[in-house]
Amino acid sequence: MKKSALVLCAVAAVTATLAAAVPSASGAPAERGPLAWQECATKRYPTLQCASLKVPLDHRAPHGRQITLALSRVPHTAKTSQGPLLVNPGGPGGSGLSMAGFVAKSLPEKTAAQYDIVGFDPRGVGRSRPALNCRPGHFDPVRPASVPATAALERENLRRARAFATACGTKYRDVLPFIDSVSAAQDMDAIRAALGAERINFFGYSYGTYLGALYGRLHPHRVRRMALDSLVDPTGVWYDDNLRQDRAFDDRHKAFMAWIARHDATYGLGKDPGGVEAKWYAMRGALAEKPAGKKVGAAELEDTFLPGGYFNGYWPRLAAAFAAYVNDGDSAPLVAAYDTFGAVDAAGENGYSVYSAVQCRDAQWPRDWRTWRDDNVRMHAKAPFTTWNNAWYNAPCAFWPTHHLSPPDVANTELPPVLLFQGTDDPATPYDGAVNLHRKLRGSRLVIEQGGGNHGVTLSGNTCLDRHLAVYLTDGKVPTGDGEAAAVCEARPAPEPQPSRNARPRALSHPWSTMGT
Repeated sequence: MKKSALVLCAVAAVTATLAAAVPSASGAPAERGPLAWQECATKRYPTLQCASLKVPLDHRAPHGRQITLALSRVPHTAKTSQGPLLVNPGGPGGSGLSMAGFVAKSLPEKTAAQYDIVGFDPRGVGRSRPALNCRPGHFDPVRPASVPATAALERENLRRARAFATACGTKYRDVLPFIDSVSAAQDMDAIRAALGAERINFFGYSYGTYLGALYGRLHPHRVRRMALDSLVDPTGVWYDDNLRQDRAFDDRHKAFMAWIARHDATYGLGKDPGGVEAKWYAMRGALAEKPAGKKVGAAELEDTFLPGGYFNGYWPRLAAAFAAYVNDGDSAPLVAAYDTFGAVDAAGENGYSVYSAVQCRDAQWPRDWRTWRDDNVRMHAKAPFTTWNNAWYNAPCAFWPTHHLSPPDVANTELPPVLLFQGTDDPATPYDGAVNLHRKLRGSRLVIEQGGGNHGVTLSGNTCLDRHLAVYLTDGKVPTGDGEAAAVCEARPAPEPQPSRNARPRALSHPWSTMGT
């Protein structure tokens, strides 16, 4: 699915602040043995430390070319430590440096104090070196409309996808064969060894759940505890998973349109959800003809509203911009919303480059564009919100310049009990896929957020979910309820409407609430 690379750039201010404080690979010693931690405190995370670690580009050639991973940690403060807790925010392509500070601050103090909480930028990402940026400006507005209503539009979008793949191959031909999920999981074991730990604990969101499952498959006896939130379906990596997401995001968009209809007194877009949705698609059609502020065309509108599928805290701001455009002919709030939620900076370009490199390398994608066309035409007929936008986002994989790998089966009977969290209505990692992972990890326990549509549900204000996480990390205890879900927590209420078009968006509970798989 369209990943955090396009979303985080506008909303993860905390991540950006930390990244500026983390020494670059050239500015800090890169170690293969014990890590040389340096202070890199921020106002928000005053005990944060940073280091770098050299790992093999190719883990099959451990003495060959080395690359550098950027690490962060908040050291334990309790007298007795439960060891390192590695954390990952998702992606692929998401920076994990700020997540160590966030998790340390968000867990109960007694629980956090027992761990060295360690974040890292996976290979190719952020402050790790080399950091990929295949084709700067690839997402600069205004892009061709996503829906290929004409043959010319389809040709232009195909040209752009092929050009991105070609640029990656030209700039990073020697690196791309090693930017993949298995290599990233092996990097995690190199981090474990550098930390001097026999076993690690792991906490991951979204794509981080797949990364954790892979690590558990490769090194089951190195896992002490593992908590996974918003679960990737390991049976659909990655082409099928993206098609399944299209339908789920369309359902989530419909839920948003129904929320707007319930608040017609505020937004004035009508009381019928279907009518509100029709106005949204009419807006998309109008923007395809005349982009707002010469910046927000149809594709950029989709970029702007997609984060609302990940996190309903954005709904008031997005609804206000929608209403201003339709009711008042005022496009300024829509352009401002794009600048907040949809625009891409250098960090987003890096994230997308790594996203593409990992997903295109991890698994087989159709090389015949006719397969893509047929599948997406069928899906668009059912789910028109973002099917084609998502298709073009992933389309470089049809032309990727490396051979594909075969995804390992993550089925596991050797792990200690793994604690899983999932919202039942999460569109980025649909519920059926979460059940698939649960069944593959024998002895795992699934905690669901009933009616929850946000992506990344723990440490976001749901005290029921957070209690289960804290108990598990503190004592290793998992819920023991019967049935598919060992425990059920109710979702938090939907947000209240936001009357002012110019009000600031509600802050994220954590900066990766919008993580894709």
